[in-house]
Amino acid sequence: MKIWYDACTGKHIRYGAAIAKRLRKAGHEVIFTTREHPDTLALAHILGETPIVVGKYSPATLFSRLEESATRIIQFSKLFRDNPPEIAIAHQSVELCRTAFGLGIPIILTADTPHAKAVNKLTIPFADTLVVSEALPNRFMKEYCQGNIIRFKGVDETAWIKDLRTSKNSGFKKPLIVIREIETKAAYALETADATLEVARKLEALGNVLLLKRYSGKEEFVDSARIVANADLVVSAGGTIAREAALQGVPSIVISELGRTYVNTYLARKGFPIFISDARKVLTLSKRHLGNKVDVSAKLAQFENPVDIIEKAVMQVKSAPKA
Repeated sequence: MKIWYDACTGKHIRYGAAIAKRLRKAGHEVIFTTREHPDTLALAHILGETPIVVGKYSPATLFSRLEESATRIIQFSKLFRDNPPEIAIAHQSVELCRTAFGLGIPIILTADTPHAKAVNKLTIPFADTLVVSEALPNRFMKEYCQGNIIRFKGVDETAWIKDLRTSKNSGFKKPLIVIREIETKAAYALETADATLEVARKLEALGNVLLLKRYSGKEEFVDSARIVANADLVVSAGGTIAREAALQGVPSIVISELGRTYVNTYLARKGFPIFISDARKVLTLSKRHLGNKVDVSAKLAQFENPVDIIEKAVMQVKSAPKA
C-alpha cells in the first residue's frame, strides 16, 4: 500500500520514522513529508530519513499560521493529484487531516494533548481510527472522535524509546542536567510564562547545565532522546523530553501547569521517575533526585508499542471492503 505520513515537529519526525521503518519492512511504500521547523529536518537527517519538505512553520501571527497552513494543503493536493496515497497517518497534522479528508483517504491519527484544543478540533474529528494511550480520559475521545478508537498500554514515546540505541558517553561533563525550554510559540502555550531560564541559572550550582533552546537555530542540533539517556536529571516545561527521560529511568521534572498532563501523571503512577512541580520547588526536588537513575526496563517491557497498533490498523484498512 501507498501510505503517507506528515510530520510537523521533531516529535512527529521521531514517531513517523518509527512507523515508516515498520511499514516499509512490511512491504508498504511510505511517503514521508514534513515542513521547515527548528526540529524537523536536522532530526530527520539523524534518523536517516529524507522527507519531502512542504511549507514551513510560521507562528509569527494568526494570519501567518492560517496562510501557511492553507498553502501546505494546496501543495499537498498538487503533490497527490496524479497518485494519491491509500492511507494517511499523523500525530495530529492539521494539513494532512484536511487534505486526506478532502481526497477521501482514510486517516489513522495519534494524539496525546487534550489541552491543545485548537489542534484537537482541527484533526481528531477527521480521523477514521484514533490510536491513543490508555492514560487519556474517555471524555476526551468522545468529545472529538466519531471514528474507531484504539487505546494502548503506554505512551507515544514508547514507539521510539523501546528500540533506542544510546552511547554511554555523551561527551558532556557530569553531573549533566538537561533543561528544555517551553514551546512558547505553540498555540496552547502562548499565555504561559517560561520559567526554564531562571531554573537553569539556579541549577548551575548542582552540575553542568545543558539548555536546549527551541527557536534560536544557532546551536548545533542535539538529539534529545539520546542525550537524556546519559543525563543525571532532566527538567522541562512540557512533556515529550521528560517522558523520553523517564522511560529510560532518568529522573525528570516538569515545572509548568502544562506538565500536569494525563500521560505525565500516568507514567508517575506506573512508577517511572517523572515528577511534577512548580518552579519554586524545582531546586529542592533536583537535589533529591539528581543522579538517581532507576531501572525501569521491566516496567517498559509491559508497555505496548503503538507502532504495533498502527500497523494492525493499516492492515484493517487494507482488508476492508471498498465502498
